[in-house]
Amino acid sequence: MKKFLGVFLGILTAIGGFVDIGDLVTQSVVGSRFGLSLVWVTVLGVIGIVVFAQMSGRVAAISGRATFEIIRERLGPRAGFLNLAASFLINLLTLTAEIGGVALALQLASGIQPLLWIPVVAFAVWIVLWRVKFKIMENVVGLAGLCLIAFAVAVFLLHPNWGELGHSLISGMPTSEHPSTYWYFAVSLFGAALTPYEVFFYSSGAREEKWTRKDLSLSRANVLLGFPLGGAVSLSNAACAAIVLLPLGIQVESLSQVALPVAQAGGVLLMVALIVGIVAATFGAALETSLSSGYAIAQYFGWSWGKFRRPAKAARFHLVMIATLVIALGILATGADPIEVTEASVVLSALALPLTYLPILIVANDPQYMGKDVNGRVTNAFGLVFLVLIVVASVASIPLMIISGMGA
Repeated sequence: MKKFLGVFLGILTAIGGFVDIGDLVTQSVVGSRFGLSLVWVTVLGVIGIVVFAQMSGRVAAISGRATFEIIRERLGPRAGFLNLAASFLINLLTLTAEIGGVALALQLASGIQPLLWIPVVAFAVWIVLWRVKFKIMENVVGLAGLCLIAFAVAVFLLHPNWGELGHSLISGMPTSEHPSTYWYFAVSLFGAALTPYEVFFYSSGAREEKWTRKDLSLSRANVLLGFPLGGAVSLSNAACAAIVLLPLGIQVESLSQVALPVAQAGGVLLMVALIVGIVAATFGAALETSLSSGYAIAQYFGWSWGKFRRPAKAARFHLVMIATLVIALGILATGADPIEVTEASVVLSALALPLTYLPILIVANDPQYMGKDVNGRVTNAFGLVFLVLIVVASVASIPLMIISGMGA
């Protein structure tokens, strides 16, 4: 039972990373415009995050060091600070979007305007971060997030033409779309799958739970179950959009349009399950990004950190999270669209990917940190291939954003 509950760290990380508000909308946009022709990117992203999350969990368990402690050591103070600044900005934008995303999901359930929900959501995030134990947090949010399986159920209830759906997997780029737009969304999906806060949260979560070498099997179970599950939910979302929205030519611009195929397929009951899942996923992502901001800054400066410590014993760690929440709340108070904020953060995260993943790959091969638990040849081969892809995505992200007009 203990090992079963332990897997919820991977589920929470995957749901908060793969299925946040940006992913929900982006996958629907992609499905409604490109069918399933970009499924390969999500599959590639799942494999990539499995490879690097497993590395970061193993490094944390064996070395007793979390990701940002290692980044500062390996990159040096200046390059490490540049990474910190970029990561904090991405976390802040993502947190802003997630709080707005929870508010949008609650609007679907209640009809109350999102601006009225935003302060309530931010306060709830703070209460959970301050008072709820890490283990309880990950288990409850991870379990509730499983309601997003409603997307997969909806795919079957919609009774699609499986031949046509399968053909869209191999049909390539639609002739109606410009190549720059296709590749912009490809880079966005790849960046969303490998968002840096996922490994910050995952490796720091391993330290929160005091993982050691004996927990390596638990780490593998986490990544091999959690991240593919998050990817499967994302693909089901895209499939729903391809089945219902693509034939109707509906342009996805809101969360209600994301939910439309599920409502059509399963009615009120399935819609309720979906809303519970969306609230859990976006709330979980808000928790992850808040914690990741605190983890990154505290680990870089060598402060006490972690929910396993009383707030008074890690005061600066908690103050960073509070400050991040207040800034996010201020951004949303201006009327910023959480979906647009997330789309910007996804592109910026793609830009910063190499600074996060290169140090992890280096340390995972360093006997000084890892002893006999360094990467094997197969893991290194996958790591190097994905590092090349990460660099390509990073270099291409801004030009594609400009040329495509952010996928317009």
